[in-house]
Amino acid sequence: MDNQYVVGWGTLALISAGLAQGKNRTGLNWFLLSLALGPLATFILLLIEKR
Repeated sequence: MDNQYVVGWGTLALISAGLAQGKNRTGLNWFLLSLALGPLATFILLLIEKR
C-alpha cells in the first residue's frame, strides 16, 4: 500500500475526530469510524447538527 494513501487516510480520520469534538460528539468513535469509512464518515459528520 502506498504510504501517502495511508497518511492521507489517517489525517482525514484526525480531522473527523476534531470536527466531532467541536460538535460535542465522541472524537474517538468518529476517529475509528472514519478509519473504516473514510470520506463518507467525514461527510456524514458535516451534515449532523451540534448537540
